[in-house]
Amino acid sequence: MEHILLKKIEDRAAVSAIIGLGYVGLPLAMELCEAGFRVIGYDVSERVTGLLMRGESHIQDVPAEQVRKHVASGAFIATTDAARLGDADTVSIAVPTPLAKTRDPDMSYVLSASGTVAKHAHPGMLIVLESTTYPGTTRELLQPRLEERGLTVGEDVFLAFSPERVDPGNPVYHTKNTPKVVGGITPACTRVAMAFYQATIDTVVPVSSPEAAELVKLLENTFRSVNIGLVNEMAIVCDRLGVDVWEVIEAAATKPFGFMKFTPGPGIGGHCIPLDPHYLAWKMRSLNYKTRFIDLASEVNSAMPDFVVEKIAWALNDDRKSVKGSRVLVLGVAYKRDIDDMRESPALDVMRLLEERGAVVAYHDPHVPSFREEGHEAFSVDLTDDLLGATDAVVIVTDHKGVDYQRVLDSAPLVIDTRNALARLRPSKARVVTLTSSRNARAANGVTA
Repeated sequence: MEHILLKKIEDRAAVSAIIGLGYVGLPLAMELCEAGFRVIGYDVSERVTGLLMRGESHIQDVPAEQVRKHVASGAFIATTDAARLGDADTVSIAVPTPLAKTRDPDMSYVLSASGTVAKHAHPGMLIVLESTTYPGTTRELLQPRLEERGLTVGEDVFLAFSPERVDPGNPVYHTKNTPKVVGGITPACTRVAMAFYQATIDTVVPVSSPEAAELVKLLENTFRSVNIGLVNEMAIVCDRLGVDVWEVIEAAATKPFGFMKFTPGPGIGGHCIPLDPHYLAWKMRSLNYKTRFIDLASEVNSAMPDFVVEKIAWALNDDRKSVKGSRVLVLGVAYKRDIDDMRESPALDVMRLLEERGAVVAYHDPHVPSFREEGHEAFSVDLTDDLLGATDAVVIVTDHKGVDYQRVLDSAPLVIDTRNALARLRPSKARVVTLTSSRNARAANGVTA
């Protein structure tokens, strides 16, 4: 079976299936089409599959033209019919892995997908889990479901884990040129998975087991979470000391070795950094070990929206205004610059906390025209001089490049800049408060350092 499948992959005769056509699955599907494979995209959402079959794209990093080309050629189909998975030679699972309210892993999507795959699995099939999860998932959850069908992993079917490394909005690194880590249940599983990804991805990195591959992704994002937590705490330290944290960071970054630049902000967002470390922490709790760095970083990072709102409250207080009744405009609600992804965005927490204090909150985001949160729908407002002038405070939460920040400075009376977006602009009438502005400081030139 191994040699037959390897030959199919080499000849591009293998049919590839992707389960989950979101930020991970759709870009992978398009790269497989570009590499010459026929791809079946399976998703439970009729809205998503219908959109794609019309040649449209719901993912910012995937151009509609690319989808339209592959749909028209017959290389790509999107379907809600799980039976089509039986036509595939390779299946990549790219479904969400959120956290429950208790911060425990919610494995319902992976369990559902693995059950669906097992139902339609056949000899000569490669199954790869790409969804971020805790070490042991591939071996403990997927392998038994395949073996219940009488399939021997490593002989009849091939099972591996390969963590997704998608960075939405990254202009340099995308699915094809981001190295792909692969770990199979058996050496044969690794060989088949390697051959599959090498047909599409520039660099493929084998590891000894799916557990090692699962842990790679968790280490990557735990590293980022801990370092962001450190620099966020440094921002609080600088605030107490009356020192500009951005000046300190830029000076430290001049060291050519031993320092990696991270920057503070209003919190962390996205599907990876706020969530992935908790998968590792949960797994280790089951082994009676407490992951102290992970827990502390999460505590610091999750408290940043409260820190920002306190900064806003003190800034308004300097103007003899209370938060209650003040008109606050939030600039940027996506979780990071120049994308439309709002998953776990700290802007949502900032807006909620302000509204709980009685503020009248509006937002502007050129990438997010509207969103719905807990039954409440909000719409982006136009950024006009009149709006800025009538606003008591403007809060820069996400520093999209397409926003005219000089206009904001020229028209708004007060700006709270959590991203250092205004550092290189000329001072204007607006009073600017940063993450490390002294609470009662007023600047003679209109800008508080």
